[in-house]
Amino acid sequence: MPRDKTLSHEKVKRAIKEEFLEKGYEDASIRSIGARAGMTSAGLYRHYADKEAMFNAMVEPLIDSIKEWTRRHKSSKYAILEDNVPEDKLFGENFVDMIKEVILPRRDEFILLISRSAGTKYENFIHDYVEDNQKEFLEAVRYLKRKGYPIEELDEEEVHMLLSAYLTACFEPIIHDYDEARVIKYLNTVQEFFMPGWLKIMGVK
Repeated sequence: MPRDKTLSHEKVKRAIKEEFLEKGYEDASIRSIGARAGMTSAGLYRHYADKEAMFNAMVEPLIDSIKEWTRRHKSSKYAILEDNVPEDKLFGENFVDMIKEVILPRRDEFILLISRSAGTKYENFIHDYVEDNQKEFLEAVRYLKRKGYPIEELDEEEVHMLLSAYLTACFEPIIHDYDEARVIKYLNTVQEFFMPGWLKIMGVK
């Protein structure tokens, strides 16, 4: 892509992000985005098909990164299990690490995803993410039991409640727009608070 078109596209992306962060998806307008970018609505449509495409372009790279981190995390954990490691070594890398590595570098996009997405197909992202993690968690517990680990099995309602509380706590400092140092501090506090509880209810010594 020629340099001038590249610069124009980056300007459009900045305008889209600003508009959605300020107004949310439902109240954002093509005309207002165009004004921010210094171009007409017709000019915007040379970059994106419609408002939905604009929002998706903002959040989908982050969603893809979250899914990829989760896939790698799952693969590495199951690889560890094949070596029959001690129970207390199973809970090293965790969701807090994903926030630090994946979400914090794209915190604006994350804010769009969790608090500006009403009216889009992603408005229930957090609920859907909890349910996906709930299924993965229960599958992992069953796998651990088959491997001979003395793990206590929780029911689905318990897991859903605990995961919702855990994820909500992890997201709070980002939602409140704390600086990165404070976010890391509070994430560490959340981890110190929740991890002993997770280990206890699962029967991990």
